[in-house]
Amino acid sequence: MNTITKTDFNFPEQTAYYKGKVRDVYTIANNKLIMIASDRISAFDVVLPKGIPYKGQVLNQIAEQFLNATRDIVPNWLIASPHPNVSIGRMCVPFKVEMVVRGYLAGHAARTYASGLRTLCGVTLPEGLKENDELPTPIITPTTKASEGHDEDISKEEIIKQGIVSKEHYEQLEKYTLALYARGQEIANKMGLILVDTKYEFGLYNGEITLMDEIHTPDSSRYFYLEGYTERQERGEEQKQLSKEFVRRWLIENGFQGKEGQTVPHMSDEWTTEISNRYIELYEKVTGKKFVKMAYDNVMEEMETLIKKAIQ
Repeated sequence: MNTITKTDFNFPEQTAYYKGKVRDVYTIANNKLIMIASDRISAFDVVLPKGIPYKGQVLNQIAEQFLNATRDIVPNWLIASPHPNVSIGRMCVPFKVEMVVRGYLAGHAARTYASGLRTLCGVTLPEGLKENDELPTPIITPTTKASEGHDEDISKEEIIKQGIVSKEHYEQLEKYTLALYARGQEIANKMGLILVDTKYEFGLYNGEITLMDEIHTPDSSRYFYLEGYTERQERGEEQKQLSKEFVRRWLIENGFQGKEGQTVPHMSDEWTTEISNRYIELYEKVTGKKFVKMAYDNVMEEMETLIKKAIQ
Protein backbone atom coordinates (compact mmCIF):
# COMPACT_ATOMS: atom_id res chain seq x y z
CA MET A 1 0.00 0.00 0.00
CA ASN A 2 1.28 3.47 -0.86
CA THR A 3 2.24 5.40 2.28
CA ILE A 4 4.87 7.86 3.50
CA THR A 5 6.41 6.31 6.60
CA LYS A 6 9.81 8.01 6.51
CA THR A 7 11.62 10.87 4.84
CA ASP A 8 15.34 11.41 4.36
CA PHE A 9 15.92 14.89 2.98
CA ASN A 10 18.90 17.21 3.22
CA PHE A 11 17.82 20.78 2.57
CA PRO A 12 19.99 23.87 2.00
CA GLU A 13 20.89 25.51 5.36
CA GLN A 14 19.46 22.54 7.27
CA THR A 15 20.65 22.73 10.89
CA ALA A 16 18.69 19.93 12.61
CA TYR A 17 16.35 16.99 12.06
CA TYR A 18 13.88 15.44 14.47
CA LYS A 19 11.63 12.42 13.93
CA GLY A 20 8.46 12.57 15.99
CA LYS A 21 5.82 9.88 16.31
CA VAL A 22 4.03 11.18 13.22
CA ARG A 23 5.96 14.17 11.88
CA ASP A 24 9.46 14.57 10.49
CA VAL A 25 10.77 18.02 11.38
CA TYR A 26 13.64 19.74 9.57
CA THR A 27 15.14 22.96 10.96
CA ILE A 28 16.36 25.52 8.44
CA ALA A 29 18.92 28.18 9.43
CA ASN A 30 17.80 27.82 13.05
CA ASN A 31 14.70 29.96 12.41
CA LYS A 32 12.27 27.97 10.24
CA LEU A 33 10.76 24.50 10.55
CA ILE A 34 9.68 22.18 7.76
CA MET A 35 7.11 19.81 9.24
CA ILE A 36 6.22 16.76 7.13
CA ALA A 37 3.10 14.90 8.24
CA SER A 38 3.88 11.26 7.52
CA ASP A 39 1.33 8.45 7.25
CA ARG A 40 2.62 6.90 10.49
CA ILE A 41 0.00 6.35 13.17
CA SER A 42 0.62 6.18 16.90
CA ALA A 43 -1.51 5.11 19.83
CA PHE A 44 -0.61 4.79 23.51
CA ASP A 45 2.64 6.61 22.58
CA VAL A 46 3.68 3.73 20.29
CA VAL A 47 4.12 4.06 16.52
CA LEU A 48 2.15 1.23 14.91
CA PRO A 49 3.96 -0.93 12.30
CA LYS A 50 1.91 0.10 9.26
CA GLY A 51 1.29 3.50 7.69
CA ILE A 52 -2.22 4.69 6.87
CA PRO A 53 -2.77 5.93 3.27
CA TYR A 54 -3.53 9.69 3.05
CA LYS A 55 -3.38 10.14 6.84
CA GLY A 56 -0.58 12.73 6.68
CA GLN A 57 -2.42 14.70 4.00
CA VAL A 58 -5.60 14.71 6.12
CA LEU A 59 -3.74 15.97 9.21
CA ASN A 60 -1.78 18.63 7.37
CA GLN A 61 -4.71 20.05 5.41
CA ILE A 62 -7.09 20.15 8.39
CA ALA A 63 -4.42 21.88 10.50
CA GLU A 64 -3.73 24.41 7.75
CA GLN A 65 -7.43 25.30 7.46
CA PHE A 66 -7.89 25.74 11.22
CA LEU A 67 -4.65 27.64 11.76
CA ASN A 68 -5.81 30.11 9.13
CA ALA A 69 -9.29 30.26 10.72
CA THR A 70 -7.94 31.20 14.16
CA ARG A 71 -5.26 33.80 13.38
CA ASP A 72 -7.49 36.50 14.88
CA ILE A 73 -7.35 34.73 18.27
CA VAL A 74 -3.63 34.03 18.59
CA PRO A 75 -0.58 34.32 16.26
CA ASN A 76 0.53 30.96 14.86
CA TRP A 77 3.68 29.43 13.44
CA LEU A 78 2.46 28.61 9.90
CA ILE A 79 3.98 30.47 6.92
CA ALA A 80 3.16 28.16 3.97
CA SER A 81 1.98 24.69 2.99
CA PRO A 82 3.68 23.97 -0.35
CA HIS A 83 2.65 20.29 -0.51
CA PRO A 84 -0.40 18.39 0.86
CA ASN A 85 1.77 16.79 3.58
CA VAL A 86 4.04 19.76 4.34
CA SER A 87 3.88 22.86 6.51
CA ILE A 88 6.65 25.44 6.80
CA GLY A 89 6.65 27.84 9.71
CA ARG A 90 8.45 29.89 12.31
CA MET A 91 10.67 28.11 14.80
CA CYS A 92 9.35 28.77 18.30
CA VAL A 93 10.72 27.95 21.73
CA PRO A 94 8.04 25.50 22.93
CA PHE A 95 6.37 25.54 26.31
CA LYS A 96 6.89 22.10 27.82
CA VAL A 97 3.19 21.46 28.36
CA GLU A 98 0.32 20.42 26.12
CA MET A 99 -2.90 22.31 26.80
CA VAL A 100 -5.61 19.64 26.73
CA VAL A 101 -9.15 21.05 26.87
CA ARG A 102 -12.26 18.93 27.44
CA GLY A 103 -15.92 19.82 27.09
CA TYR A 104 -17.14 16.25 27.64
CA LEU A 105 -16.23 13.26 29.80
CA ALA A 106 -14.59 11.07 27.16
CA GLY A 107 -11.43 9.09 26.48
CA HIS A 108 -8.72 9.35 29.15
CA ALA A 109 -10.95 11.54 31.37
CA ALA A 110 -13.76 8.95 31.24
CA ARG A 111 -11.34 6.10 32.02
CA THR A 112 -9.97 8.09 35.00
CA TYR A 113 -13.51 8.86 36.22
CA ALA A 114 -14.59 5.22 35.86
CA SER A 115 -11.65 4.18 38.08
CA GLY A 116 -13.28 6.15 40.90
CA LEU A 117 -11.10 9.28 40.82
CA ARG A 118 -12.91 12.62 40.79
CA THR A 119 -9.91 14.88 40.29
CA LEU A 120 -8.02 15.20 37.00
CA CYS A 121 -5.01 17.51 36.74
CA GLY A 122 -6.16 19.36 39.83
CA VAL A 123 -9.68 19.87 38.42
CA THR A 124 -12.54 18.40 40.48
CA LEU A 125 -15.23 16.64 38.45
CA PRO A 126 -18.85 16.46 39.70
CA GLU A 127 -20.45 13.20 40.84
CA GLY A 128 -23.05 11.42 38.73
CA LEU A 129 -21.49 11.82 35.28
CA LYS A 130 -21.78 9.17 32.59
CA GLU A 131 -19.20 8.60 29.88
CA ASN A 132 -19.55 11.22 27.10
CA ASP A 133 -21.72 13.58 29.21
CA GLU A 134 -21.15 17.27 28.61
CA LEU A 135 -19.20 18.89 31.45
CA PRO A 136 -20.69 21.92 33.24
CA THR A 137 -17.95 24.07 31.65
CA PRO A 138 -14.90 23.14 29.55
CA ILE A 139 -11.89 22.18 31.68
CA ILE A 140 -8.15 22.32 30.95
CA THR A 141 -6.21 19.17 31.88
CA PRO A 142 -2.60 19.83 30.85
CA THR A 143 0.09 17.22 30.33
CA THR A 144 3.84 17.52 30.45
CA LYS A 145 5.38 17.37 26.98
CA ALA A 146 7.70 14.38 27.13
CA SER A 147 10.52 14.20 24.55
CA GLU A 148 10.38 10.41 24.98
CA GLY A 149 7.80 8.05 26.47
CA HIS A 150 4.46 9.01 27.96
CA ASP A 151 3.15 12.51 28.54
CA GLU A 152 2.05 12.86 32.17
CA ASP A 153 -1.02 14.57 33.64
CA ILE A 154 -0.11 17.64 35.70
CA SER A 155 -2.02 20.42 37.45
CA LYS A 156 -1.81 24.15 36.80
CA GLU A 157 -0.46 24.59 40.33
CA GLU A 158 2.37 22.09 39.76
CA ILE A 159 3.28 23.62 36.38
CA ILE A 160 3.70 27.05 38.01
CA LYS A 161 5.32 25.68 41.20
CA GLN A 162 7.91 23.69 39.22
CA GLY A 163 8.64 26.68 36.99
CA ILE A 164 7.70 24.74 33.83
CA VAL A 165 5.69 27.80 32.69
CA SER A 166 5.47 31.15 34.49
CA LYS A 167 2.15 32.12 36.09
CA GLU A 168 1.71 35.04 33.68
CA HIS A 169 2.37 32.93 30.59
CA TYR A 170 0.26 30.01 31.84
CA GLU A 171 -2.79 32.19 32.46
CA GLN A 172 -2.47 33.58 28.93
CA LEU A 173 -2.20 30.02 27.56
CA GLU A 174 -5.44 29.17 29.39
CA LYS A 175 -7.24 32.13 27.78
CA TYR A 176 -5.99 31.22 24.30
CA THR A 177 -6.89 27.54 24.84
CA LEU A 178 -10.49 28.28 25.84
CA ALA A 179 -10.93 30.80 23.00
CA LEU A 180 -9.54 28.35 20.41
CA TYR A 181 -11.75 25.56 21.76
CA ALA A 182 -14.83 27.81 21.56
CA ARG A 183 -13.99 28.68 17.92
CA GLY A 184 -13.38 25.00 17.10
CA GLN A 185 -16.70 24.08 18.74
CA GLU A 186 -18.53 26.78 16.79
CA ILE A 187 -17.09 25.58 13.45
CA ALA A 188 -17.76 21.92 14.34
CA ASN A 189 -21.41 22.65 15.26
CA LYS A 190 -21.97 24.26 11.84
CA MET A 191 -20.71 21.01 10.29
CA GLY A 192 -23.04 18.86 12.42
CA LEU A 193 -20.29 17.82 14.82
CA ILE A 194 -19.30 18.32 18.46
CA LEU A 195 -15.65 19.06 19.28
CA VAL A 196 -15.41 16.88 22.38
CA ASP A 197 -11.82 17.50 23.41
CA THR A 198 -8.57 18.64 21.83
CA LYS A 199 -5.06 19.81 22.63
CA TYR A 200 -2.94 22.79 21.71
CA GLU A 201 0.80 23.40 21.79
CA PHE A 202 2.29 26.86 22.18
CA GLY A 203 5.74 28.42 22.10
CA LEU A 204 7.43 31.81 22.11
CA TYR A 205 8.46 33.52 18.87
CA ASN A 206 10.29 36.80 19.39
CA GLY A 207 8.91 36.79 22.92
CA GLU A 208 5.28 36.45 21.74
CA ILE A 209 3.06 33.46 22.58
CA THR A 210 2.49 31.58 19.32
CA LEU A 211 0.28 28.59 18.49
CA MET A 212 2.32 25.70 17.08
CA ASP A 213 1.93 22.31 15.45
CA GLU A 214 -1.50 20.97 14.40
CA ILE A 215 -4.97 21.91 15.63
CA HIS A 216 -8.40 20.27 15.46
CA THR A 217 -7.16 17.17 13.59
CA PRO A 218 -8.28 13.58 14.31
CA ASP A 219 -4.91 12.92 15.98
CA SER A 220 -5.28 15.82 18.43
CA SER A 221 -9.07 15.97 18.80
CA ARG A 222 -12.20 13.92 19.30
CA TYR A 223 -15.46 14.67 17.47
CA PHE A 224 -18.98 13.35 18.02
CA TYR A 225 -21.87 13.63 15.57
CA LEU A 226 -24.22 16.33 16.85
CA GLU A 227 -27.40 14.75 15.47
CA GLY A 228 -28.69 12.13 17.92
CA TYR A 229 -26.09 12.95 20.61
CA THR A 230 -28.69 13.64 23.33
CA GLU A 231 -30.81 10.61 22.44
CA ARG A 232 -27.77 8.30 22.48
CA GLN A 233 -26.75 9.63 25.91
CA GLU A 234 -30.25 9.14 27.31
CA ARG A 235 -30.35 5.55 26.01
CA GLY A 236 -26.85 4.83 27.35
CA GLU A 237 -25.56 4.07 23.85
CA GLU A 238 -22.07 4.71 22.52
CA GLN A 239 -21.64 8.02 20.73
CA LYS A 240 -21.03 8.04 16.99
CA GLN A 241 -17.62 9.61 16.79
CA LEU A 242 -14.87 10.67 14.45
CA SER A 243 -11.45 10.43 16.08
CA LYS A 244 -8.53 8.10 16.57
CA GLU A 245 -10.36 6.54 19.55
CA PHE A 246 -11.64 3.64 17.39
CA VAL A 247 -7.99 2.65 16.76
CA ARG A 248 -7.24 2.75 20.51
CA ARG A 249 -10.32 0.63 21.22
CA TRP A 250 -9.32 -1.94 18.59
CA LEU A 251 -5.88 -2.16 20.21
CA ILE A 252 -7.38 -2.53 23.72
CA GLU A 253 -9.74 -5.28 22.48
CA ASN A 254 -6.69 -7.04 21.02
CA GLY A 255 -4.71 -6.85 24.27
CA PHE A 256 -2.49 -3.83 23.59
CA GLN A 257 -2.22 -0.59 25.60
CA GLY A 258 1.45 0.21 25.08
CA LYS A 259 2.50 -1.59 28.26
CA GLU A 260 5.73 -3.52 28.66
CA GLY A 261 5.61 -7.01 27.19
CA GLN A 262 2.56 -6.31 25.00
CA THR A 263 2.73 -6.81 21.23
CA VAL A 264 0.95 -4.68 18.64
CA PRO A 265 -1.72 -6.87 16.96
CA HIS A 266 -1.47 -7.63 13.23
CA MET A 267 -2.86 -4.83 11.06
CA SER A 268 -4.38 -6.24 7.86
CA ASP A 269 -4.57 -4.24 4.64
CA GLU A 270 -8.37 -4.18 5.06
CA TRP A 271 -7.99 -2.64 8.54
CA THR A 272 -5.52 0.03 7.40
CA THR A 273 -7.87 0.89 4.51
CA GLU A 274 -10.74 1.21 7.02
CA ILE A 275 -8.65 3.58 9.18
CA SER A 276 -7.75 5.60 6.06
CA ASN A 277 -11.42 5.87 5.09
CA ARG A 278 -12.33 7.07 8.60
CA TYR A 279 -9.66 9.79 8.44
CA ILE A 280 -10.95 10.93 5.04
CA GLU A 281 -14.53 10.93 6.35
CA LEU A 282 -13.47 13.15 9.22
CA TYR A 283 -11.65 15.53 6.87
CA GLU A 284 -14.78 15.97 4.76
CA LYS A 285 -17.09 16.35 7.76
CA VAL A 286 -14.84 18.82 9.59
CA THR A 287 -13.79 20.99 6.65
CA GLY A 288 -16.92 20.74 4.52
CA LYS A 289 -14.65 20.05 1.52
CA LYS A 290 -14.30 17.03 -0.75
CA PHE A 291 -11.03 15.23 -0.07
CA VAL A 292 -8.77 15.12 -3.13
CA LYS A 293 -6.31 12.25 -2.85
CA MET A 294 -2.79 13.22 -3.79
CA ALA A 295 -0.74 10.96 -6.08
CA TYR A 296 1.88 8.82 -4.34
CA ASP A 297 3.84 8.40 -7.60
CA ASN A 298 7.16 10.27 -7.28
CA VAL A 299 5.87 11.86 -4.08
CA MET A 300 9.33 12.25 -2.50
CA GLU A 301 10.83 14.03 -5.52
CA GLU A 302 7.80 16.30 -5.83
CA MET A 303 7.83 17.09 -2.11
CA GLU A 304 11.54 17.92 -2.12
CA THR A 305 11.22 20.20 -5.16
CA LEU A 306 8.26 22.13 -3.71
CA ILE A 307 9.92 22.53 -0.31
CA LYS A 308 13.20 23.80 -1.79
CA LYS A 309 11.29 26.31 -3.91
CA ALA A 310 9.29 27.50 -0.87
CA ILE A 311 12.32 28.06 1.38
CA GLN A 312 14.43 29.90 -1.19
